[in-house]
Amino acid sequence: MSGNERQRSFGSILAILGVVLCVGFSLNASAHTIRPALVSITFDDDAGFSIEIEANAESLIARIGTEHEDTDDSPNAQIYNQLRELAPSDLKTEFETFAPEYLENLSLAFDGQDAALVLVDIVVPEVGDVELARDSTITLSGRIPDGAQEAIWTYPEIYGSNVLRLQYADSEEVISFFLQTGEVSEPFALEGQVVPRSRMDVAIDYIDIGFRHILPLGLDHILFVLGIFLLSLHLKPIILQVTAFTLAHTITLALSIYGVVSLPASIVEPLIALSIVYVGVENILLKELKPWRIVIVFLFGLLHGLGFAGVLTEIGLPDSEFLTALITFNIGVELGQLAVIGLALLAVGWFRGESWYRQRIVIPGSILISVIGAYWTIERVFF
Repeated sequence: MSGNERQRSFGSILAILGVVLCVGFSLNASAHTIRPALVSITFDDDAGFSIEIEANAESLIARIGTEHEDTDDSPNAQIYNQLRELAPSDLKTEFETFAPEYLENLSLAFDGQDAALVLVDIVVPEVGDVELARDSTITLSGRIPDGAQEAIWTYPEIYGSNVLRLQYADSEEVISFFLQTGEVSEPFALEGQVVPRSRMDVAIDYIDIGFRHILPLGLDHILFVLGIFLLSLHLKPIILQVTAFTLAHTITLALSIYGVVSLPASIVEPLIALSIVYVGVENILLKELKPWRIVIVFLFGLLHGLGFAGVLTEIGLPDSEFLTALITFNIGVELGQLAVIGLALLAVGWFRGESWYRQRIVIPGSILISVIGAYWTIERVFF
């Protein structure tokens, strides 16, 4: 076999491997990765408190910890997969049986003493597509001890990271923290209002949240960025497209957060999926970057910004550092996109000068991107 033939064979193998990895990651990661829980604690006027936790109840019941990047790696994977197929009422029953263990591991401590947590309810969505994880809403309640001065929240390491939101019932101020796996919250005072975090703390948290929304959680955004990467043989056009994409989603994200623009997820999410189809198809039909590509990427970036707004709406933005959180979230998203491009360059960038690069890398990869985008479009419209 000649040197060129060996190169082409290697390129084919690499392309096929990329297809397998991309399909496996894109279609299964949502169901098989443990995502951060969203924890909202509200302190009532009558010395009580409530906790709402949005989390994957199936992984909790199956006792699959964060030591497994993929739930299929756990010895309890079969239990997890069976739980995902249960009707809401059946999964609720399973969780109520598991609840004492779950509550034992959680901790909301007042002046160093753990409060007694009571399970109020768990709301489980319908099964839907079993290839996608479903987040249930777990509601807990408890009482604040007389004279308590401060509280500390701990979400156990086995359950992964969490976004913590604090609020008093008589205040619209919401303070958000991103707590890494096993990280304990800072003490927060119970008298008066929740003390806002420093600007630096907010910036670090929201850069982290923005980055994680791309890697590893933003599968649709990852595919869109990969579509941008594949058509361009040079780094400058790629960076220009990503910059246009970032500028666009920053605009609509800000407008959406400020209430100027609003579209329901039922419209935004299918359109985002269609944008993925488009970049893949254009990569197949065109052999080089056209001037209109940056304009198209900008327009699609406007759509993706509305998708990012949904994430920030759930997490919340601190009133005291609203603009800081908004800007640093976008910085995190941009860093995540650049990381995707960096990984793509490491994987296939070495071969962009080869004659077979388009046939063996660009076209197969773009076909796969379009197929996954079409699958998501159908799923989001009809299911």
